[in-house]
Amino acid sequence: MTKRPPQAVALLSALLLAAAAGCTAAGRPAPARLAQSGSPASASTAGSPAGKGFTLVASGDVLPHTSVIQRAADDAADSADGDPPGDGHDFRPMFSGVKPLVSGADLALCHMETIYGDEDGPFSGYPAFVSPPSVADALKDAGYDGCSTASNHTLDDGREGVRRTLDRFDKVGLKHAGSARTAAEAATVTTYGAGSAKVAHLAYTYDTNGYPLPEGQPWAVNPMKQDKIIADARAARKAGADVVLVSVHWGTEWQTEPDETQLSLGKALTASQTGGRPDIDMILGTHAHIPQAYEKVNGTWIVYGMGDQVAGEMFNHSGARDLRGNYGSIGRFTFAPPAAAGQRWQVTRAEFVPQMMDLSSGRVVNLPAALAKDPDQSEYETAQDAIGEAVLGRGAAKDGLTMAK
Repeated sequence: MTKRPPQAVALLSALLLAAAAGCTAAGRPAPARLAQSGSPASASTAGSPAGKGFTLVASGDVLPHTSVIQRAADDAADSADGDPPGDGHDFRPMFSGVKPLVSGADLALCHMETIYGDEDGPFSGYPAFVSPPSVADALKDAGYDGCSTASNHTLDDGREGVRRTLDRFDKVGLKHAGSARTAAEAATVTTYGAGSAKVAHLAYTYDTNGYPLPEGQPWAVNPMKQDKIIADARAARKAGADVVLVSVHWGTEWQTEPDETQLSLGKALTASQTGGRPDIDMILGTHAHIPQAYEKVNGTWIVYGMGDQVAGEMFNHSGARDLRGNYGSIGRFTFAPPAAAGQRWQVTRAEFVPQMMDLSSGRVVNLPAALAKDPDQSEYETAQDAIGEAVLGRGAAKDGLTMAK
């Protein structure tokens, strides 16, 4: 998110039945090696017909405003076992509604937009966010394997904010891509084992809200530059990645349609190939605060914007309360191994799950699942329809995108 007021307005109605869901740095060296988690098969096995496919789940901005932090403090105080994590903020209940979906994936990635403070604070919301580190505990508990950490808020508390955030990720066992504490870390590609694939995750941001890079640390945050992204993707592939995922913090806030930068950069990135094979297998977008479209471009899926997963009351650029700021989509994609070694892993199923941050309960809601239990929830139905209209707005249904639970 950019410098802006928190958000809101009224919405629209729906369109389809299937509908529902829907900062700057200097260059650092191209990644030269892979940091692995899990135990994927060797490249030769992963590229064979005997390879095992996997499901990917990806979700939007985690943006704890002051009201969200207070909710987590209240949940910690109300915790039945009397043992909330570390600093007295329990974010785990907030993610409980999407935990089955997230934990059920072979690989689950989030976007951590803000940085963390010390255990005991102080914490803050907009405009310079400093979040309780126990957010990471909740993300891990929900089933996430890692997150992109490059955003326009990555430098809200300078190099110390970056260090505290990534230290907490390491402590709870979450991987991260997009920001770094050292040059060596910046030059190491984040990878995961999913099915029999080695999956590389790269992340970039359009800006850092004018905050300068820490002195002597031009690699602290990844800049969203076309040549750099392609070079990094090619380096990841050369180092053994079967699937390359790119997260980008981009777009125009409060604008449903992707802007010219998203369209042109997305087209260029998906067109880039080496030896007839695409360099990038999927683009996952964040930042606009509202759901944006999914689209297949040059045979590659782009999620222009997943919207906010966690956020407080949101106000758009006109100063009006805008409910869309609490709407989002979760992308779920099934990847299958190629028929022959060296070919592309294919997305055989593309789905989206509409979700909503319900401010009255302080919970992230899986909308299709909630409406299946109780269809007479008009607020949820309105949200699902609006998300679906946005997600399917560029014709992704014709390429097989469907709504899932």
